[in-house]
Amino acid sequence: MLIQLNTDKNVTAGPEFANEVEEELRRSLDRFASHITRIEVHFQDENAEKGGANDKRCMLEARMRGVEPLAVTNTADSLKGALVGARDKLARVLERRISKNRPPKGLDPYDQPREGPLSL
Repeated sequence: MLIQLNTDKNVTAGPEFANEVEEELRRSLDRFASHITRIEVHFQDENAEKGGANDKRCMLEARMRGVEPLAVTNTADSLKGALVGARDKLARVLERRISKNRPPKGLDPYDQPREGPLSL
C-alpha cells in the first residue's frame, strides 16, 4: 500500500509530518491493505493566511484493485483533526465496499457445481 502526500501552497508539511501521516494511515487501515494499492492524501488550507474555524481540509483517495477509487473529505481546525476525521470516514466506506463484494454466508465460492459429467 503506497501512501502519497500532497499539499497546497498554503500548507507546509515537513518530513516529520509526512511520516506521522503515513504511520497513522498504515496503522488504521492495515486491515484493508490487501485491497488497497495506493492512498492519496491531499491537504488544503481553505482560508490561506486569513485563518478561521474548520479551514483545514483533508481529502483521502483510496485506489483499489478492480474498482473505481473512493474519496472522502473532512474539515477541521487542524491538519491532524482533518486527517483523523477523513481516516474514519474512509474506513467506514472501505468496510461497506469490501463487505458488499464478499460471498454470502454459507456460500463458498470454490464449492460451485461443476459442469459436465464427473469422472471417477
